[in-house]
Formats: sequence, structure tokens, C-alpha cells
Amino acid sequence: MAKAYLVGSGIAALAAATFLIRDGGFDGADIHLFEEQRNVGGSLDAGGTADAGYSMRGGRMFEAEFRCTYDLLSTIPTLDDPMVSVTQEILAGHEDATWDDIARLVDGDGKIVDTTSMGFSERDRLELVRCLATPEGHLDGKRITDCFAEHFFTTNFWFMWCTTFAFQPWHSAIEFRRYLRRFIHLFPDFATMSGIHRTRYNQYDSIVRPLTAWLRERSVTIHTGAHVTDLGLAPGRRSTRVERIYLSRSGRDEQIEVAPKDLVLVTNGSMTDASSLGSHTCAPPPHPHRSDAWLLWHRLARGRDDFGNPAVFDKHVKDSRWESFTVTAKDSAFLDALAKFNGRETGRGGLMTFTDSNWLLTIVAQRQPVYREQPEGVSVWWGYGLFPARTGNHTPKPMTMCSGREILEEVLHHLHFDEPTAARVLQTSIVVPCVMPYITSQFLARRRDDRPKIVPDGSVNLAFIGQFAEVPDDVVFTVEYSVRTAWTAVAQLLKLDKHPPAVHKGHHDPHVLAAALETMRRR
Repeated sequence: MAKAYLVGSGIAALAAATFLIRDGGFDGADIHLFEEQRNVGGSLDAGGTADAGYSMRGGRMFEAEFRCTYDLLSTIPTLDDPMVSVTQEILAGHEDATWDDIARLVDGDGKIVDTTSMGFSERDRLELVRCLATPEGHLDGKRITDCFAEHFFTTNFWFMWCTTFAFQPWHSAIEFRRYLRRFIHLFPDFATMSGIHRTRYNQYDSIVRPLTAWLRERSVTIHTGAHVTDLGLAPGRRSTRVERIYLSRSGRDEQIEVAPKDLVLVTNGSMTDASSLGSHTCAPPPHPHRSDAWLLWHRLARGRDDFGNPAVFDKHVKDSRWESFTVTAKDSAFLDALAKFNGRETGRGGLMTFTDSNWLLTIVAQRQPVYREQPEGVSVWWGYGLFPARTGNHTPKPMTMCSGREILEEVLHHLHFDEPTAARVLQTSIVVPCVMPYITSQFLARRRDDRPKIVPDGSVNLAFIGQFAEVPDDVVFTVEYSVRTAWTAVAQLLKLDKHPPAVHKGHHDPHVLAAALETMRRR
């Protein structure tokens, strides 16, 4: 029987293993995942305790057209009820607690900004339409700032767009255009965020744990602490075939011989590589190490123009870094005050961005509990800053040099809560900050061939999966993108009849376009 070897254990690898069993007829015992970290899940992580403080590097949002993701998760039971799939749980949760954000933006005086208008000038509208209509090939190597004048980056639209999707003005115009086209159907309700879906708990508890349980029940082996350092390729360039896998485990070097019918699927690169955690009293360490996530890709791409260019994505940390933080509170003082401020019960308020924040802070209070084992009486909320290298408005130093408590003080400064409430929040909260040097590296300005094809031309048994494999039209920094790469890799390598559904293209629907244009015209 053929075996499958998967490098990484993020959502792309977990999805690929599932598709190999579900669609490819693989026995679970013939599938091996190699993960260099102690824990599985890649960027969909969440850890900590109520006493020491919870931590999650980020949270992904979903929407109705995540066709690959919902197909995958429709066959995976939740941990709470084996009769309910993860997809059913997400969709039911959206019906029960739809976001209705009326405080999406908050100004420097602590006042809610009227987002009825996107704030566009006539020039902004023309440039936006031009960007939508420009062929992608004409945007090779360009940044968003190459397509828009300075005023565009002061509009309500930009504040909402960049903090929903984590775009920076210097990011890739190609990726920005893809996002505009891919999510244009969300334009009319973009301020309220009512079209956004979320998982019941954090994504580790709601997606990674159920998927991992399903795979382990089918005898899939996940090797943690296993560093894949290189792949041995058969000689010749007419076809690409992996002959062996080199790895390091428990301080010893090993190699695995790969048979002609075996498959090797590689998660190349990592947006959460070298993340560093701080604490409530200490800032994150300033010089995090690098892992093999990038080094493996560099080795594979050396002398190969069909394996992409990893240097485009991992050599510009100042352009791809931002910082998140997770707040664990012993009571509901913060959530109660936030609900009073934004007029929405906890879990229905959506994102809140402080437009005058030097760090461009955004916070969100999800439906509680956020962790599956979160004790009653404990609350968790999350936030991030897009400009962590800048000095804070209240705290006179960069966000990256701040402790968790100092970050919380900065948030409270922008919320203008009364002094007793602010003091109570500070007294009962634990904040864990996290600096991520490569978190938006997939958004950096690039050319079309800087990411490798999922299955390179002529590849016999090698595929690339995850955020740094190329999927025409789809958008990176989404769970959907990773799942689509996994499904595509399995379908192409095994030459299956069943392929992923087409990427949703709302911009081809005249009704969607009309509604989006009407939103853009609002004054």
C-alpha cells in the first residue's frame, strides 16, 4: 500500500490527511504527519490556563462561501456531540449569535464613528474600481500604495478593511485585489460584520481537536518533535519525485525511504514561525529564533525556479510583523462595560478598532466561553495591534516592548471607561502578549511565481500545501485557502475525479456588484 508523508500539522496537513482517507482510499495507518513543535494545529493554536492566563495567537473568521472548509468539516463530529458536525455547529452558532456591530470604529475621544459612509472621495471610488478591473498580471510586484492616493488610507473603509483582514498599505496589490473580488458580496454589511461566521470556541478547540481526534481514531500517526530538514529528490528535471525524507528527532538524524507510489505533502513556510510570548509583567523576548518551517523551503527552492521564492516572504520582518494579546479575566467587569459601551451583548459586537491608536489597536469579545474547558466566572477576550513598533498614545514605548498589563492600560486609555471600572479590569485581568514576525508575510508584495504551484509541473509525488502554495483567485490568510490547497494536492496527485468546488466569484454577479457600488457611493 502507498504511504503518505505530510510535513507539518497545521490545518492544511490535517485537512490533507482527512481527504486522503475520505476521497483517496488511504488507510489511516499509512499516513504520517511530522510536526517539529510539541503541539499540533500550526497557527490554529490556543493554550494556557485560567490561572496563568490563556493565549491564542489569532482567530480566523469564516463566511458562507468557505466551500472547501465547510465540506471538510461536514464529516467531522464535534467533541461536544458526535451527532453534530463541526460545520453544523458553526452555522447554528451564526444563526444564534450573528454579529451586529455598531461600534466598529471608535475615535480618539472614545466616540463611536458613524460608518454609514465609507468616507470615499470620488478619486477613491475610481481607484477602487480600477483596482478591481486591473488584470492581476499588471500588478506584479506592486504595493497597495501604488494603486491608491494617500486619502484612501484615511477612509472608514480602509480602517475597517485593514483591521478585518490585517492589510498594511505596503502589502501586495495582487492580494488586495483578490480580497476585493473574493469578498465583494460582504460589502453591504461590512460595517456590521453580520456576514462573518465564527467557530463555537477558539479554532484549536473547535477545529483542530475534532479533526485530530477523527484522524487518530483511524490510526493516523502524528509525530511531534520531528523536524523535517530536507527532501532527497530523484535526479533529473523532467519530473520531480521525492526519494527520501531527512528529519531530526530527539537529537538524532533519520531518513525515510519514499517508495515510488508514496506521496509527500509539504507545508512550506509558516506565518506564525518564531512567535514569542510575553506575560502580564514582561514583554515578549526581542530576538526569537527561526524554525525549520522556512529553512526547509529555502533548501528545496535552491536552484529550482518552480518551487517559489521564500526570500520574498521571510526577509522583511518589519513589513510582516504585528502583535496580538489574549486577556483572561476573573470576572465580567470588562465585558459588562464593553457591552454597555457598544450596545451589544458579549459575542454580538464584532471587532472594535481605535482609529487614533498609534498601534492601530483592534479588540473583540467573542461569545463565552472561548475555551472549551474555561471555568464559569472566567472571561476571555482578544486583540491585536497592526503597528507594534510605534510608541503608544498612553504608554511611551513600542507595543513590542510592553508587558501585558501595559497593553491593557493602552486599551483602557482608548475606551475611556470610568476610573473604578478601569481599576477593576486591571486588578482582575491577566494579559499574555504575542509578537509574530511573519504573521502577514503571505501579504508581502510579490510576483505571480513567488509561490509554487500546489503540484509543480512534472511532479510525481510532491505537493505544496498551506498559505505559501499558489491558488489562483483565492485569498491567503484564511482557513479556506489552506483547506483548498490540501484538497487540490490530494485530488491532483491521486488523479481523482472529485476536485474542490470553484472559488466563489461574487464579482461576476451583477446584483452583487450593484449592491457593492451602492455601498461605495454612500456619503
